[in-house]
Amino acid sequence: MKIVLAPDKFKGSLTAERAAEIEKAAILAAIPDAEVLCVPLADGGEGTVRALTAAAGGQLVTCTVRDPLGRPAKAEMGVAGGTAFLEMAAASGMVLLEKEERDPMKTSTFGTGEMIRAALGRGVEEIIIGIGGSATVDGGCGMAEALGYRFYDRSDNLMSGLDGGSLRRIGRIDASCAALQIKNCRFRTASDVTNPLLGENGAVAVFAPQKGATPETMPLLEEGLANLRRVLISQGLVSSDLPGDGAAGGLGLGLRAFCGAVPESGAQLAISATKLVEKIRNADFVITGEGCSDAQTDNGKLCAVVAETCRSNGVSCVLLSGKLLGKSFPAFVLARGTVPPETPFEEVRPKAKELLFAAALELAAELKQRKCHA
Repeated sequence: MKIVLAPDKFKGSLTAERAAEIEKAAILAAIPDAEVLCVPLADGGEGTVRALTAAAGGQLVTCTVRDPLGRPAKAEMGVAGGTAFLEMAAASGMVLLEKEERDPMKTSTFGTGEMIRAALGRGVEEIIIGIGGSATVDGGCGMAEALGYRFYDRSDNLMSGLDGGSLRRIGRIDASCAALQIKNCRFRTASDVTNPLLGENGAVAVFAPQKGATPETMPLLEEGLANLRRVLISQGLVSSDLPGDGAAGGLGLGLRAFCGAVPESGAQLAISATKLVEKIRNADFVITGEGCSDAQTDNGKLCAVVAETCRSNGVSCVLLSGKLLGKSFPAFVLARGTVPPETPFEEVRPKAKELLFAAALELAAELKQRKCHA
């Protein structure tokens, strides 16, 4: 029996790599002669660098950057041949801040720009950057500043230290000193977010509160992004809006404007980069999963995209997640959770490894029985 393990991370408890390792050990305990292949995945958020670097046979390297509040931090990226894999969250993510430090009026993507600059310094020809988990709403202006773009206010004074609170004052942008390597590098943005930049479904309305925005600062952030958009369009740095511009506090837009990035589905990009279609060939089952699956899982999330890929290739896909919130997951031939949905996360986290092993062991026995009766 051939089983391919293609999980996403179990957020807050297990990386995709660790989840796949645990599932593999359980399956081999139940079916010693099984062929088990691990293909951990990520859709642009946490774990993207490690998953794509491992799939490409690359190496992990670190660089020193500024965190969202300008403090020194170490950021990890992957390099494989002429491609670099980055996660903006490693430099500009909420994971780097305490809850009381979150304030998108003060946070910046400058460190993400430093990370890009470090990758360009290695001579890469392609950068794939996941943009999940941001702590920022600066439209990528901090990133652009780190890459050499210069910003001037409406009185034509040079601006510095751009953050979410700066955007309302931008009058023009000078690209003459931007890093030359940008033009010789292909940028691909990995995200599962399709929100526009502005409006009721935009970067501020949907995501800013979790980043620390208040009812008083949200209109200011919205005004700032609107002003940035106006300046970018007036200078020809972008010509129109695209779905996903609102991802990562407008970094989706910023990467398009300042780096010429092409936005892509993080899930589709991961499936392509890991050569999942090739690896599931002749598989009896593919097992995917995440920390918590709910009604959104079937709506373009990574696990659903894996299921669709399996269906297109005649392979049965199974969902094994931490929790299942809902009774129906029609994209999968089986759906199992490691704990009942009402179990508090505080109880799950310390036992996540043991719970996943036990659930995978039970699932393996069920799959073996299905194979025997096929």
